Formats: sequence, C-alpha cells, structure tokens
Amino acid sequence: MNSGSILDVAYRRTPAVQERLDAQRESIAAAAVALLGEHGYRGLSIAAVADRAGVATGTVYRHYDDKSDLMVRVFRDQCGREVDAVTQAGAVGTGVDRVTRIVETFARRALRNPTLAYTLLAEPVDAAVDEERLVFRRSFAAAFEQAVRHGIDTGEFPTQNTGFTAAALVGAVGEVLTGPLRAGDHTAEDTVPALVTLALRTSGVSP
Repeated sequence: MNSGSILDVAYRRTPAVQERLDAQRESIAAAAVALLGEHGYRGLSIAAVADRAGVATGTVYRHYDDKSDLMVRVFRDQCGREVDAVTQAGAVGTGVDRVTRIVETFARRALRNPTLAYTLLAEPVDAAVDEERLVFRRSFAAAFEQAVRHGIDTGEFPTQNTGFTAAALVGAVGEVLTGPLRAGDHTAEDTVPALVTLALRTSGVSP
C-alpha cells in the first residue's frame, strides 16, 4: 500500500462521523428556516443562525460558504416542499378542481407562515438566492400548466396558450399574496376564494 492510500484511509470519514456532520448541517439549515420565519431575510445573520443551532459561528462556515450559500440550500428545500405540495394537489380531479386546489394549497400554506412565505416569494435577496426563486416560479407554473392542459383536454377550458396562462397565474397569485404576507396577516383567508375565482377566469372558465 502506498503512502497516498494510507493517508486516504487515515482521513476517510467513518459513517458515524459523516452522520454527525450531516445532522449538524441539517440543524443549521433548520435554524435558518426558523429565523427566516421570524425575521425574514434581512434579519438573518450567520451569527444568529449559529446561536439558534447551538454551534459556533465557525461551524456554520464549515458547512456553508456564507449567508448566500446557506440561503440557497434553504430556498431549494423550502421551495421544493411547496412545489411537491401544489403538484400533488393538482394531480387529480377535473381541470377546475386542479386549478382550484393548486391555488388553495399554495395560498393557505403561505398564509400559515407569512414572514417565511414573503421571504420565499418577494423579499429582496442575493442574486444566487433569487435564481432559486426563479426555479420555483417555473416549477409552480408547470403545475398550473398541467392543470390547464387537462381542462382543455376534457373540454372544460377553451383552447389557449397554456404557458402564457400558467405564467399569468403564477404572477397573479404571487402579487395578490405579497401584501398580506408582507403585513404578516395570518387571517387573510378571504383572499383565497377571490384568488380561485381569478385563476378560473384567467383559465377561461366562469366559476
């Protein structure tokens, strides 16, 4: 065995060590999510994350290059959960059912944690984090597009450019929710049926 192989063995992480490091990384990300839900992006710092996670600031930097790198991870995880939720909601039923359930699922989940949702949707962030937001918007639009296409196939919706309709729906839902989310309003449930009506009319159906 050559010296390089000996060094490889000496510095190879054991499963137990790797498990501990993975748990630490997850704990840091969870702390960041909790702080975002309380203070938003502007109120987040690496020092605050470290304190919430119960680790040293240097430990955070061992896992993430900087605040932007940590936020990319958080945005990717959180937006992925939202995409999964709306995709699942829009996977069954009529075209009207699917569009309705996508809007209701997304809006109600957002209103449960308005500060975090506002951060994900609209708060000014670093360019790298904003890229994750664009990925989320495209995935959200894809869920709408599939629902509208289903409605066209079943004769519920008129023939239309599904990509345009989906983009309009994402823009409308995000814009309408931005006000209540920025205000931290948990009680804006009356917004949801109005959004459903708007979404169906945009898709070419009278609610």
